[in-house]
Amino acid sequence: MEIQDLIEIGIIVAPQGLQGELKVKTDSDFPERFQKSGNRWLQIQPHQSPQPIELIRGKQIPGKNIFIIKLAGVNDRNQAESLRGSRLLIEKSHRPYLEKEEYHVVDLINLQVYNQQTGENIGIITEVFSAGNDILEVTLHYQPELQPDIIPDLEKISRVSKRKKFKVKKPKAITILIPFVKDIVPVINLEKGFIEINPPKGLLNLDLAEESE
Repeated sequence: MEIQDLIEIGIIVAPQGLQGELKVKTDSDFPERFQKSGNRWLQIQPHQSPQPIELIRGKQIPGKNIFIIKLAGVNDRNQAESLRGSRLLIEKSHRPYLEKEEYHVVDLINLQVYNQQTGENIGIITEVFSAGNDILEVTLHYQPELQPDIIPDLEKISRVSKRKKFKVKKPKAITILIPFVKDIVPVINLEKGFIEINPPKGLLNLDLAEESE
């Protein structure tokens, strides 16, 4: 199975207990992907091809996007620890049916974002958060110039231990959060890879975005 024929449903973040169970973090809205036994795919390293693996059982931690799962052949904590960071995937053909105006998160990531009022391409969707209504995180194409941190003269720092601990912080990319509701995001074109937003006043205020950093 080629990676382009699969979609990621979760990341293994930690072992759970001593019997080989695993914690999986997910943004999926479909708990049956982790609760219904059957074939899944596992990619242990980014450069490796995904391998088929059987999901034996799974359950959700109440109130969290975390599932505890059991995979065939993973029987102790050491085996589970070796899978930390691995990607759990399913075949694209197994994606659940969606109602009209419902979307898979994976289909929204990397869509270009256009301001419907000006026609400007303002950024790209880099994350989707669930919080009542879904929230789109958009990394802006235009990144305002930030004042660099003042770098002290390391020769004037007397203790060697303090010099080693000192790190220059890299500025984070400026992002904005957009409520994923029809009034604000009236156009979603998956085929052409973009959405259009009709932002209310203040939503694209870059000064506020900078202050939130």
